This record gives sequence, C-alpha cells and structure tokens, in this order.
Amino acid sequence: MIMQRIREAGAVVLLLAVSPVVVGFACPEQRGARVLVFSKTAGYRHSSIGAGTAALQKMGRENGFEVDATEDAGRFTAEGLRQYRAVVFLNTTGDVLDSAQQDAFERYVRAGGGYVGIHSATDTEYDWPWYGKLAGAYFAGHPGNPNVRKGTFYTVDKRHPASEALPDRFERTDEFYSFKQISPALHVLVKIDETSYGGGGNGENHPMAWYHAYDGGRAFYTAMGHTEESFAEPLFLAHLLGGVRYAMGSAPAGASR
Repeated sequence: MIMQRIREAGAVVLLLAVSPVVVGFACPEQRGARVLVFSKTAGYRHSSIGAGTAALQKMGRENGFEVDATEDAGRFTAEGLRQYRAVVFLNTTGDVLDSAQQDAFERYVRAGGGYVGIHSATDTEYDWPWYGKLAGAYFAGHPGNPNVRKGTFYTVDKRHPASEALPDRFERTDEFYSFKQISPALHVLVKIDETSYGGGGNGENHPMAWYHAYDGGRAFYTAMGHTEESFAEPLFLAHLLGGVRYAMGSAPAGASR
C-alpha cells in the first residue's frame, strides 16, 4: 500500500495505490464537480470509446466528481457547458461541431473551462484552427501493418499530476500517432522513442502527452488510448486522472460568467 501526495491548486490530494488499482480521494474543490465526456465521430470510430466512457465514469465515482457522457453536439451551448469543469474529447474524429457549437465551446474555454483530448481528439476539426491550437497539434499519421504495436515511452517532466507516477521509461502497446502543427507553447510530459517501434514521423522530439494554458482555459492531451485494453491499465488510468484533474482546475469553469 502506497500513500502519495499530490499538490493541486493549493490543496493536497491523497492517492492510495493498492496494486493494481489506483483509488483517489477527492479534494474539496472536486466534490460535486462535473465533467462531460464527448465522443461523437464523423470519421473513423474507435472500438475503445465504450471502454473509455465506462473507465471515466468509474474514475469519477472513485474520485468525487460526476461524469456525463454524450455524442450529442447540441449540448455545446453556453447553458449546456456552464455546469462542467472540463470537457473530455474521447476519440472524437472529423467535423463534430457546427459553427454555433464551436463558438459556445470557445467561450466556455475563455471563461476558464478545461479540455482533455484523448488519442484521436487530434484527428478532429481540421477546419477549426482554434481547436487545433487548443488540442496542441493535429494528427499526421501512424504506422501500419500492424497499426497497434509495442513501443518505449519516456517521461520528460514529472512535475505534473498526469506524469508524476509514470516511470522514467516504460513500454506499452498502442497505436502511435505522429503529429503536425505542434504548438511551441506546449509543456510536454511524455515522449516516445521512435527507434523502439519504427514508422514514426516526428524524429527524436516526438511528444505523446502534454498540457498548456490556452485562451483562458486549461488543456491536456494524451495520444494514448486507441485500444480497449488501455482503459484497464492502472498506469494509463493514473496518467489520465492526473490530466482530468489538471483540466478541472480549482474553480468552476462558469464562475466568471
């Protein structure tokens, strides 16, 4: 049994790790908070969406925040988003929001809202430059034959809730994205060693998870999460929980409205 302290937004969160499950104790700022999981697809649809939604809902129950899940883009209105501390784009693809919904989401982030992108969230909204900057990059490709393979990741910054529990180097099996239009403002947490799997497109500087403040809000992205098995991996779930907590921040997103 391992007790670990995370300092977040002036509060201390205790994580109790009982192998192989990570159980969280919610900090006061998170009790009663809500997160929206959005998984609409207009292109390729990942079979892991169901597993990811279930994992995030379980994560919320165990860590003191509520999780709503939808594929209805009509939820993206000022009133619809006001109640959420963060919005998770779970393996979204293609053009999923119309112009009015895009405007509502921009206003939500500018008011302090949080964004979490998982895997193909970067394969989303190529015609909406603001979104690409929020996500931090766009999908450029991945290896094929097979597209899912084993590779070596390495942690470059452990001073964040999404990375502090990660090993210095670790292997996992997933689909490894390469990226284009990578923002220079990103705080990269995890990179991948392209020599460990072959077929990469970003060379020695290949980010796989990052965070940044953007346009008044908070954004976290992880390229992991293609496979259904990802959402049963304790290490990945701890990584994702840290990203969600960062995106949620310490005050409701609608507080400044």
